[in-house]
Amino acid sequence: MNQITWEEPFCGAGNNCFRIGTDPAGNAYIAVAGAEDHYVTDTREALRNLIRDIKAGKADHLLEPFRH
Repeated sequence: MNQITWEEPFCGAGNNCFRIGTDPAGNAYIAVAGAEDHYVTDTREALRNLIRDIKAGKADHLLEPFRH
């Protein structure tokens, strides 16, 4: 199992909160806050672009499968 270091949650409109994490190998992770065991991993640049879209309200639907 990767040792993921999670940052503080980012919350958007409608209480959509997500967290960004990294591991010692430099991989990046994103998860809905409170459900960090169900994450998506990709390059840092890809996740950075996803976060920008989420903050702009363009991609909230992408996190829907990870909500409990």
